Amino acid sequence: MNSLIKLELTRALRNRKFLFFSVIYPSVLFLIIAGNADSTAQVPGTGLTLPTYMMVSMASFGALTAVLMGNSERIAKEREGGWVRQLRLTTLPGRGYVLAKTASAAVVSLPSLVIVFVIAAAVKDVRLDAWQWLALTGAIWAGSLVFAALGVAIGYLASGDAVRPITMITYFGLSLLGGLWMPTTTFPAWLQDIAKWLPTHAYAALGQAIEQSRAPHVQDVAVLVVSFALFAGGAAWLYRKDTLKA
Repeated sequence: MNSLIKLELTRALRNRKFLFFSVIYPSVLFLIIAGNADSTAQVPGTGLTLPTYMMVSMASFGALTAVLMGNSERIAKEREGGWVRQLRLTTLPGRGYVLAKTASAAVVSLPSLVIVFVIAAAVKDVRLDAWQWLALTGAIWAGSLVFAALGVAIGYLASGDAVRPITMITYFGLSLLGGLWMPTTTFPAWLQDIAKWLPTHAYAALGQAIEQSRAPHVQDVAVLVVSFALFAGGAAWLYRKDTLKA
């Protein structure tokens, strides 16, 4: 399994387009959204300044990009090309394949959130305590596993031709409605009620809780736990279903 993880990492690092969108793109968006913003003006209803709020949002968005976009399309193409079928002939268990995909995506997601943090601190003078920086990194990195599981599920659900539009709709829908591109406090009341049940909203809320030096809301933790269980369970079921077809 270690060899497969190394192979996946090598392939991801050689994909310049993937690296741009997962590592550089979130930082560029942060500068576009928060670059000219007043560093002291607060986002209504959050108690956070716009640069501080968007730093967590874009770090979460970068991790989401790496694990969701990377896993879904690659798995669908590997199924179509026969690579997954070849791996089944080896001693590698199915859970090893899924774990290798998740681990490699998680490693690639780490630079994206670190770069957002560095730019936010250097350009917008975002200042947090040392424990908050460490907690933010750990929470956002660990939380990305929810979307890594979703990426695996989509990769087994869709064919090579259909996986990209399905992934893009899911990716942009969760990012926009979950408040990663703009504060959900700007949404109409009915849309805010929907957004608070989305895993992306709960994901960003974990980081915002750390910035505010408070415990996360139970609802946010519950949404992430249930989402992970659903996505991971769906991925496992689809993997077994695909194995029976093979």
